[in-house]
Amino acid sequence: MTTTTTQDQVKAAQEQTLKTIRETQQGVVEAVRTWAESVAKMVPALPAASLPYAEEIPTPQEIVQTSFEFAEQLLKVQREFAENVLAAASPVTKKKA
Repeated sequence: MTTTTTQDQVKAAQEQTLKTIRETQQGVVEAVRTWAESVAKMVPALPAASLPYAEEIPTPQEIVQTSFEFAEQLLKVQREFAENVLAAASPVTKKKA
């Protein structure tokens, strides 16, 4: 008989959550693809942008790339901070009664 720890249960719940999110996201991607393919047949080509410095405006792909790069760095910094706070508090948190 195998006993599962609370940590195992948390990990299993996290994995199931991520699986569900991925499946849902894939459904959205497929829906957007179907919509875009249908609409593309009816929509005329967009005119070239005539704004000053239009070529300097980042593309949607560039915005997503830089935003997620920042988010990754932020998450890393936040993890380091949380680990440092736990280490600083360890003289109290590791004290046995």
